[in-house]
Amino acid sequence: MRPMNSPRIDSLDTLRARIRAFAEARAWERYHTPKNLVMALTVEVAELQEPFQWLTPEQSQALDPAQREAVRQEIADVLIYLTRLADLLDIDLLDAAAHKLDINARKYPVEKARGNALKYSDLPQDD
Repeated sequence: MRPMNSPRIDSLDTLRARIRAFAEARAWERYHTPKNLVMALTVEVAELQEPFQWLTPEQSQALDPAQREAVRQEIADVLIYLTRLADLLDIDLLDAAAHKLDINARKYPVEKARGNALKYSDLPQDD
């Protein structure tokens, strides 16, 4: 679904560079503050919710092509804003995600969390 003249983005580094160049070409650096990007990200996440509003769980897993494209566009917006924010704050997204997955693995051990949606603080504790 990529436009024919658009170069392929095959890594987060390439995406980050493309977003940075896009913003620089438009002289948007003064608007791209962490505060503003977080606010924009929040708006985009809310827009991502819209195609799912009022759907049943089953319907949300079987989107028609127009709904799927709307979701695809909003996911792209979320990724773009998140990547730009991480770039400005010098946060390596893949490293941050790996670190957070390690934290979550400790909070949600398989033997306690498997098959339920309890918050880590509500999981059975070892005595």
